[in-house]
Amino acid sequence: MKVRERRPITRALQEFEIGEKVCIDIDPSVHEGMPHPRYQGFTGEIEGKQGNAYKVGVYVGSKHKTLIVFPEHLRKVV
Repeated sequence: MKVRERRPITRALQEFEIGEKVCIDIDPSVHEGMPHPRYQGFTGEIEGKQGNAYKVGVYVGSKHKTLIVFPEHLRKVV
C-alpha cells in the first residue's frame, strides 16, 4: 500500500510572472523539483517556465545560475 503524500495545495498552485522576485524556501515534504539545499534562502528572479516548474535565476558570488524549481519551494518577495 502506497502512503499518500500531503502536499500544501495552495503553494503548489502559486503562479509567478517572468521577472518577479522570489525567495527559495525548500519544503522537505515535497521531494520533486527541490533545489539543492545550498540554495535555501536565496532570492532570485523568475526567468521562465518549464513544464510545472519555474526557471529561477540566482547569483552565487559573481556567477549567474539557473535553477529549475517547483512552486512548492518558492515564495513571493514583497
